[in-house]
Amino acid sequence: MFRVGYGVDVHAFANDRRLVIGGITIPYDKGLAGHSDADVLVHAICDALLGAAGLGDIGRWFPDSTPQYKNIDSTVLLSAIVDAVVQRDFTIINIDATVLAQAPRIAPYTDRIRARLAPLLAIEPDRINIKATTTEGLGFCGRAEGIEARAVCLLQCRTEPSTREPSF
Repeated sequence: MFRVGYGVDVHAFANDRRLVIGGITIPYDKGLAGHSDADVLVHAICDALLGAAGLGDIGRWFPDSTPQYKNIDSTVLLSAIVDAVVQRDFTIINIDATVLAQAPRIAPYTDRIRARLAPLLAIEPDRINIKATTTEGLGFCGRAEGIEARAVCLLQCRTEPSTREPSF
């Protein structure tokens, strides 16, 4: 059985924060506002994985009202989600993601992002596709007010998933 998941995340720019996208720091004069490190790409991938596995969403797993997640590295959250997905007998087949940002340019970093995420997802880098695009000056991304990321994943399950309620 195959299952598809889709995730979206958005964060506004903030001063005095580093910009983390896909688990790597990207040089820029602003970072993203958020309870964690605000890694918009990793958050979108987390939601795609959780959705495909029927496990809710990142906000239910890691509420921003919980102090232990303040400024946490989002790859730690991703690792926990991958563990939960694997425990439900799913295998990650691939990830396809798009980062929408007028600035900074993300394309020069996509290979580094893939290399960083591959071991966390337990897949080869060639099964992760990261794209970057601008919004041609339109919307909050186009006005350089923040960054959006969208991700889709394909999971394969060797057994029928349990019908029990997932524990968050």
